[in-house]
Amino acid sequence: MKQCSLAGLVVSIGLALAGCQSTTDVVQNKEDMLSAAGFVPQPANTPERQATLRKFPPNKFVQQVSNNQMVYVYADPIVCQCVYFGNQAAYAQFRQMVFAKKLADERQMTAAMAQDAFDFGPWGGPGFMF
Repeated sequence: MKQCSLAGLVVSIGLALAGCQSTTDVVQNKEDMLSAAGFVPQPANTPERQATLRKFPPNKFVQQVSNNQMVYVYADPIVCQCVYFGNQAAYAQFRQMVFAKKLADERQMTAAMAQDAFDFGPWGGPGFMF
């Protein structure tokens, strides 16, 4: 029971911290990771490219097959007004980076919670609630 309460607290803190970032910041961070993973941004700098950009769901991955190879497409109509293209290796690297970031964020939240532990002294400890 105590572990469930702690897990719920960790999730709540994570959601609260995520709420501190603007949508533009979140997208920019994601795009930085896309580039680091090997995705290549292509600007929507012609009318044809702008029309194609609008066909993709914004800030979501779409899989396309091109020349018998899987291509991952990520369209950003707001921040960079571009489309990121990546292969299977770039997508796998991106997913690994996202996982590592989430793990690091969890560890940081856990450390912060341990540092700010509540003193239950006057109440005799958390066991009184269960």
